[in-house]
Amino acid sequence: MAVAVEKLITSDILKPGRYLGNERLAVHKAWDKAAIRWVLTYPEVYEVGASNLGHIILYNILNAQPRQLCDRAYLPGKDLADKLRETNTPLFAVESKRSLTEFDILGFSLSYELGATNILEMLDLAGIPLTWRERQKAGGEFTNLQSQFPLIFAGGQTATSNPEPYADFFDFIALGDGEELLPEIGLVLEEGKQAGLSREDILLDLAQIPGVYVPQFYDMAEDGSVHPCRPDVPKRILRRVATPIPAYSIGLVPYVETVHDRLTIEIRRGCTRGCRFCQPGMLTRPARDVEPDKVVEAIEQGMRATGYNEFSLLSLSCSDYLSLPAVGMEIKNRLKNENISLTLPSQRVDRFDENIANILGGTRQGGLTFAPEAGTQRMRDIVNKGLTNEELLRGVKTAWEQGWDKIKLYFMIGLPGETDVDVLGIAETVSWLQRECRGKGRKSLNFNLTISNFTPKPHTPFQWHSVSTTEFKRKQNLLRQEFRRMKGMKVNFTDVRISAMEDFVGRGDRNLSKVVRRAWELGAGMDSWYENLDRAFSAWENAIAGADLNWKYRQVENGEWNLFHAQDRNRSADAENTQFLTPVQTQLIASLDTAHSLDIPLPWDHIDTGIDKKWLKEDLQRALEAAIVPDCSFEGCSHCGVCGTDFGHNVVIESPAIPQFAGEFVPNTTKAQRLRVWFGKQGNMALVSHLDLIRLFDRVVRRAGLPIAFTGGFHPMPRISVATALALGATSSGEIADFELTVPVDIDTFREKLVREMPTDIPIYNVEQIDLKTPAATQLLETAEYLITVAALEETTPIQWQNWIDTIKAKDELWYEHTTKSGKSQLINLRDRLFELELVETPKSIAESISVIRYVGSYRQDGFLLRPEQILFMLGTVASREFQLLHIHRNRLILAV
Repeated sequence: MAVAVEKLITSDILKPGRYLGNERLAVHKAWDKAAIRWVLTYPEVYEVGASNLGHIILYNILNAQPRQLCDRAYLPGKDLADKLRETNTPLFAVESKRSLTEFDILGFSLSYELGATNILEMLDLAGIPLTWRERQKAGGEFTNLQSQFPLIFAGGQTATSNPEPYADFFDFIALGDGEELLPEIGLVLEEGKQAGLSREDILLDLAQIPGVYVPQFYDMAEDGSVHPCRPDVPKRILRRVATPIPAYSIGLVPYVETVHDRLTIEIRRGCTRGCRFCQPGMLTRPARDVEPDKVVEAIEQGMRATGYNEFSLLSLSCSDYLSLPAVGMEIKNRLKNENISLTLPSQRVDRFDENIANILGGTRQGGLTFAPEAGTQRMRDIVNKGLTNEELLRGVKTAWEQGWDKIKLYFMIGLPGETDVDVLGIAETVSWLQRECRGKGRKSLNFNLTISNFTPKPHTPFQWHSVSTTEFKRKQNLLRQEFRRMKGMKVNFTDVRISAMEDFVGRGDRNLSKVVRRAWELGAGMDSWYENLDRAFSAWENAIAGADLNWKYRQVENGEWNLFHAQDRNRSADAENTQFLTPVQTQLIASLDTAHSLDIPLPWDHIDTGIDKKWLKEDLQRALEAAIVPDCSFEGCSHCGVCGTDFGHNVVIESPAIPQFAGEFVPNTTKAQRLRVWFGKQGNMALVSHLDLIRLFDRVVRRAGLPIAFTGGFHPMPRISVATALALGATSSGEIADFELTVPVDIDTFREKLVREMPTDIPIYNVEQIDLKTPAATQLLETAEYLITVAALEETTPIQWQNWIDTIKAKDELWYEHTTKSGKSQLINLRDRLFELELVETPKSIAESISVIRYVGSYRQDGFLLRPEQILFMLGTVASREFQLLHIHRNRLILAV
């Protein structure tokens, strides 16, 4: 049964459009025809979750399966969460508006070490017990009766790398890529549901699927390692690998502006660069290129289907996709007349050249981000960045020469073997780049720098390393002193407390589940991290203390939680092998000489990512020797252990020829026809803001293929002018917008195309052609007609309502104190602005005391207007009682003749 959300999702909460579930390309399948009903729940606010590519892909794939239905849920804002708790209403899925407990299976994306508190918040809001043990007590068959709870699972990078700190909360974990894994899970659930299997039997069947880890079938040993507690489950659980399918990336066009408000297409999955700090690079091997023609086809179809004016090509290392220049130029040529721009995530500076600059440049040149990671060549070799100073300069200088005046750079501090010389080398490198990029008639090159604290990650060569919080603070201060002397840069440092907490949780064992739960109970979560970092950090520290794990957290803070310190630190290294090494490297190599120091079991050893642990140890040794391992996608095999039947092999596709550049977008400013459109704003669309409505019109025109004219200038905009804004939550049947076209279009054809692409809650009433010289509707506004629903806070008769209306009409003056934008007060006569007033609907009973009033008032853009709230003021003045405005409906906007 659907949750009654009408009283919850109202205009008084922040961005109510988050919770409507009516996005373009959303899939609404019949509830009764589905055998298995999923909810993909993203434990972040809607703007983050709805634009996450993995979320979109899996949502589309699950809904493509027969007899499977997939809905969505997101972390509600604090205002809605408070409403849910106050009204004892369970968290619901956005499309069906059904409680999450009505579904068969809930999947959470866990991609951040500290993100599990948001998952607990969502489970609590849904009325679902937090742990698998608590849910297991319900027992019974897997039929999703009222006494049952859905199966709860997690996937994502953090869940795959080390699920142990979160093992108590999930019935199972999906490891690796989900495109093939989730449909397999759905089939097993369908069979088990039909057979009436118990929850435990269902989970046992799921445990036989490669990539499914069921924590309750495994126990933790005293040393933190994890082993099966029954013979019918695998000792190690395989990470799943799938081939990207770009077509599934097309979908979900939100009405609310999201974090990544664009079409995103994956061009390459996996990275074999071998950066030793990079967990995604280790967890996504092998590298798999997507065929260029499939990328081009997906982008062209996606832009037509969504109406976006921007697209992004996604990969861990876009520049390693050899077809990038060819694909980018092909799309740029095909869509050159539509004012489309391309953005890329952080990319390899050594591969940045004029070809890539050409596909990024244009009318709306986007930002550019490079990640040198370290400030000296020695440190870049230690982390296996594969980047020389010459390559760094060449890439940055190419960007500057191609028109970029500001570049974002990422660096890290706290890497293994790092000295103060390496830390200060960050400032020296940036200063050197600025000096080299100077020229007459050009602005000096500015940088936005992000200095993050290195956090060791499982399944990487640096998983045995730690850095103390004190050292991080000291190194940050060193850089701050250096940057004070430098101009043309903005520097951001990561909070060291967050880094320590990420490290502590990310490399933890099952004992940390109670810490995560207690931290959530004490207030740690999304709102806390962004609004009150001190309070959130205090919650985590208190939770750790309550679990008697303070000693372990202090080891992390002091940089002692690594296996180098597990053995004798005083053992000397062979002088012959260490005479050319730094003291730090000598100490680390001396620790490595202890034979079993790196063989101590780790909490994540039972997760088979394909990377051989022996290879990780060998690569750590190579790091201490500053030895480079080449990229095996383009050079020889590094023998990491991934390639084979379980995980596949690298797939590298040679680039096709780069098409000839067809020229930049030139905005067509021709104004051949102006059409005036009268439209409404009904139902759920009343909860979409004015700015989101403007964005919607742009996308509708693009999808409809209408020849819209553009403004000139550096940022050409479509010539669409909405007469005026409508208050959030108000409905209307009389809005006006002007459209200017480059070529004449038949009015009926225009209306038909517009209606086809518009949401049904934005009806098109009329379209008229007007003279090109006619002033815009905004300039012609004179009056507006409203229907307002008003409630008296005391019992009132229909006769009283009519008497108040007559009294207002009989008055010549009703003075109101108005505060201007500058803060000044002025008295205005509201009666001068009121032209018509009548009682349309009276209360059915004295107790109801609700009436509908129609009025026509001034609505000039010079500020001479009458607002619905001011009608309430007039009623209050003549009736000497309080009123409440329940609803606003704008009947029509009236233009001057």
